[in-house]
Amino acid sequence: MEEAKILDALRASFPDGILSAEVSFGDAVAVIGRDALPGIVAFLRAEPFRMGMLLDLTAVDYPGRPLRFEVVYHLMSLETNARIRLKAGLPAADPTIASLSGVWKNAAWLEREVFDMFGVRFDGHPDLRRLLLYDGFEGHPLRKDYPLRQRQPLIPLRKAESKR
Repeated sequence: MEEAKILDALRASFPDGILSAEVSFGDAVAVIGRDALPGIVAFLRAEPFRMGMLLDLTAVDYPGRPLRFEVVYHLMSLETNARIRLKAGLPAADPTIASLSGVWKNAAWLEREVFDMFGVRFDGHPDLRRLLLYDGFEGHPLRKDYPLRQRQPLIPLRKAESKR
């Protein structure tokens, strides 16, 4: 089983960085410390695992936990078809983690979306700004404490310019 080998190698190479690891629904799942993320990603991209594809990057809000936010990365090897899910918890007081935009180009867009929706900051991101919402939008709508009926400040509509 490829997934078990990946997790065993991660435990051996990052004993302090891997908080827990298991195979779930056929995918390797590792809960990691946020400081270990760059090293773990570099390790997984190299031989023999060759996790060369970032399939998705998202976040989850758990308001009652000490590590309120969990950033989730889905990686895949095109050569071996193996997958791994990395989860890193972030405290509400400092929801920051290293950017992977220098490793995978698509991470830049995914990190901007997570920043926009959850307020998670990605250290080293080249252009961390709102992606889906306008600049004057207040708050982060996918946080569970975001008010359901919050009113947002109005912004002037832009008039379409004629292309004549």
